[in-house]
Amino acid sequence: MCMHTPPLEIIHSLPNIAPCEHIAGNEKFALKAFGLQGRYLSSQGCSLPSQGRSLVDVTLDLEDGAPIGQEDLLRKLFVTMLHSSQNAFGQVGVRIHAPNSSEVTRDIELLISGAGARISYITIPKVRSVREVLWIAGLIEHYMKNAGLSRTIPLHLLIETPEALAVLPHLAALPQVESLDLGLMDFISQLGGAVPAECMRSPGQFDHKLISSINSQIVLAALGANKVANHNVTIDVRDPEQAYADAYRARHEFGFLRMWSIHPEQIDPIIRGMTPSHQELEHAREIITAAAAANWGPIQIDGKLHDRASFRYFWGVLQRSGEPLLK
Repeated sequence: MCMHTPPLEIIHSLPNIAPCEHIAGNEKFALKAFGLQGRYLSSQGCSLPSQGRSLVDVTLDLEDGAPIGQEDLLRKLFVTMLHSSQNAFGQVGVRIHAPNSSEVTRDIELLISGAGARISYITIPKVRSVREVLWIAGLIEHYMKNAGLSRTIPLHLLIETPEALAVLPHLAALPQVESLDLGLMDFISQLGGAVPAECMRSPGQFDHKLISSINSQIVLAALGANKVANHNVTIDVRDPEQAYADAYRARHEFGFLRMWSIHPEQIDPIIRGMTPSHQELEHAREIITAAAAANWGPIQIDGKLHDRASFRYFWGVLQRSGEPLLK
């Protein structure tokens, strides 16, 4: 399907990023993740399957998922991997060290000078303030200029501290920022035992009143600035369907549109939970097709009235689907 954006006046355009973000902290896991990207293709806006985007982004991890003491070795390895032919989709980001780490400047210097043109996004963990993010953005811009590169690398901010929660709308409003990512395990660890450890997983991560509020605040701040909210990991790696259940609740109850994966078996369940179902897509196509035929005037489907208010919603469903829109 191909169709120009319909005359619906207010259509918010969210960043076109994958619904699943798979994190890898070493060469073996990263190469396996690169190989998996080809299994999950989106054909939206593409005339050939080979031009599609993967529904999986891969994040190379220099922070919590990486061994301590091998920082320079890992940076050089990641630069090589970013240039590798196995990085076929160009959908690979890097999680750097936290802004207060002595390693973060070296991260940015070596990554940008070595592979600034190949990094899809940079994830900043343990964000505490707008000032920190602007400082990191300034470092990135400095090294990009030194490398003769003019593109802006999107930033993903890991919300893992109460300080970040206090300035969420300001963080989301920064033009370089593409997503707000919930780092629930670190967030709960920062609360000094006020929230029990079982809330790092389901059902507490959704049902506990304080954590539920944090989920809502992150999503509202992200969507209010036309950014994507990214849900935290499912720590149960033996049951892939738990990842699906978490992704489904995160999307349907809170509005997250992306989720972290920490095991290859979680990727498919997360994509299923984070993207519209076949039934949702068919219903959206039926309504949008009928709306276009009626020149975007009011229509009736199955005894229910639809006008441009609901057309905007169903157009958004099709946009998020990763599939073509209208023939």
